[in-house]
Amino acid sequence: MNFSIYLLAIVSFVVGMAELIVGGILDIVSDGFGISISTAGELITVYSLVFAIASPVLLTVTAKIERKRLLLWTLLIFLIGNMIAFISPNFIVLFLSRIISAASGSLLVVLSVTIASSIVKEEYRARAIGVIFMGISGSLVLGVPIGLVIGNHFGWRSPFLFIAVLTLISMAGVYALLNKIEPRPMISLKQQLQTLKNSKTLSAQLTSVLFLTGHLTLYAYLTPFLKSTLHLDATWVSIFYFIFGISAVFGGGFGGWLADKWGSKKSILTIVTVFAVTLFVLPNVTSSITIFVIVMMIWSALSWAITPAQQNYLIETAPETSDIQQSLNNSALHIGIALGSVIGGMVINQYSVQANASVGGVFIIFALLCAIFSITRKPTENRQEEVSMMME
Repeated sequence: MNFSIYLLAIVSFVVGMAELIVGGILDIVSDGFGISISTAGELITVYSLVFAIASPVLLTVTAKIERKRLLLWTLLIFLIGNMIAFISPNFIVLFLSRIISAASGSLLVVLSVTIASSIVKEEYRARAIGVIFMGISGSLVLGVPIGLVIGNHFGWRSPFLFIAVLTLISMAGVYALLNKIEPRPMISLKQQLQTLKNSKTLSAQLTSVLFLTGHLTLYAYLTPFLKSTLHLDATWVSIFYFIFGISAVFGGGFGGWLADKWGSKKSILTIVTVFAVTLFVLPNVTSSITIFVIVMMIWSALSWAITPAQQNYLIETAPETSDIQQSLNNSALHIGIALGSVIGGMVINQYSVQANASVGGVFIIFALLCAIFSITRKPTENRQEEVSMMME
């Protein structure tokens, strides 16, 4: 495997950490600015929303720029965004810094995936992309707990400085070790969006949106949930996040195995169904930490197990536009993250954080209905519509 792949995985790790770390330090951010938890949750919402919109747009706009040069300039902007977060004097400046970090971060992830797929032999392409996503999942396992520990000991600003330092190291590595890479032809944004005219494909993407909405309704506010229901201190919250991250990584591997064993369709329906049950059960087992940890691990594992099955299903459903669908699915996931963090904040304001899991479970049921609708559509109809769109 080309060493540059692992360098790109480090870039993805840093971006993943910047996106995920805020969820763990919402309480100390809200205390620092004297704002509510739900208002602090807007930092997750804006990041994910900008990430979803910026990813396909920026990739199209920068299509003709040499890839190494673009990667370095984007890393510089990402560095600036996190430094602004570190020195931000008020919530508005912090909010704006998240927009800068999200836009640049979205391009960094897509660039990492496209560069990785272009610098290895075709037979290693899937493995190379998998390494990039291991960087993102690794940020959940290591980055978030480390950031939590740093934030709780040195204040909420310190994780952003830590991310900035990692970004500088990444820039040095890219500059020294990555060769120049010429850009490849890019499909226009309009052509990408036209593929969503197909109802089978659209409902599959909506499944991802609703699934992540339900998941983030609780996960975005996991820290206050753990503190209010299990009465955990900051150290134990970090440990729970570590357990969650380990389970998520194993869940991704399990999801890939399950999709190969059962097929994408059966795997998606099973995972989404069990995930809904898990969310409804979770707030009812807080009286026992042991049982709660077991249920939480299942919740975490399934939250990542859906991804391989869903990606594989999109390839099977729309082979002619599979690259486009996987790119759009990345946007769909972040739209779900944004919606989930907004809805989770609304639930906290109207009721309490204990209700977030049940509300999230309702969205998972809607995701299941979308999955059933997509899966039961006839493939022949889908093929005819795909050919028509490719000819436009």
